[in-house]
Amino acid sequence: MRIGYPCMNTGIGCTSARTFRLKSWSEERFLSTVAENLSCLSRILAYNAAHELLFFRVTSDLVPFASHPVNILDWPGIFAEEFAGIGAVVRENGMRVSMHPDQFTLINSPDEGVRERSVAELAYHAAALDAMGLDTTAKVQVHVGGVYGDREAAMERFVERYRTLPGAVGRRLVVENDDRLYTVRDCLALHRACGVPVVFDVFHHECNSSGEDAAGALAACAATWDPLDDGPLMVDYSSQAPGARRGRHAAALDPTHFAAFLAASRPHDFDLMLEVKDKEQSALRARALALAAGDPRVRRGRP
Repeated sequence: MRIGYPCMNTGIGCTSARTFRLKSWSEERFLSTVAENLSCLSRILAYNAAHELLFFRVTSDLVPFASHPVNILDWPGIFAEEFAGIGAVVRENGMRVSMHPDQFTLINSPDEGVRERSVAELAYHAAALDAMGLDTTAKVQVHVGGVYGDREAAMERFVERYRTLPGAVGRRLVVENDDRLYTVRDCLALHRACGVPVVFDVFHHECNSSGEDAAGALAACAATWDPLDDGPLMVDYSSQAPGARRGRHAAALDPTHFAAFLAASRPHDFDLMLEVKDKEQSALRARALALAAGDPRVRRGRP
């Protein structure tokens, strides 16, 4: 079990998600921004390696406007050395990385323009992971999308669109249950129809389930992953923010809730993404708690 966090580190003093407005586009600004983002990502991964936080979600803003028509630059080629160096750090330290496009990436949209933009965005994410030289255990994670007034038709569109995705995208794409529209049961139905692996989101399952307990849902999701091609199941973990609207992520790790989740999840192995607002701080606490509990699944450093 590799434990990690998404997108940014709160303590190292840089961000890998620098961007700018489209009206400010210039090749010079683009190149300098990407260079800074890649440099910061390298620093984040170095920190993670030193602290044995071995799972990291790379920000979608790593390459601004990568899928926009304004950008005709060969950014994977221009930054080939930097991407290769990042991939080497990931491999050498037994890490895993993933990416997660924003909520506007909707391959099941009935709007053809939205679908085309979504596929272009997914192609960018896959290209970034390809540029790092990573195998297909490095995944691009999406939600099913909208319901659009007809759940069955929306799910059928997802299956049809998934089957027509470019190979570079399809081999990395995974789908997660969400907190309002699509449950684990829905996602498992998609897997049966087209083979897409299913990420298990613990908090979303607490907010929106079909009645299954978390242990059973996790086990069912784990069975959708091919150990060789996909790697271990990816699990997103967080808990409800006290006193906030239902579905809002907690600002910090809840040790009691986390301990209960670890106990319920045994004996399944998986890689765990801490979607908690204080990022690496909670990831470090989660790892320490799992080790203190004697959980044998926690991975320690280089393989």
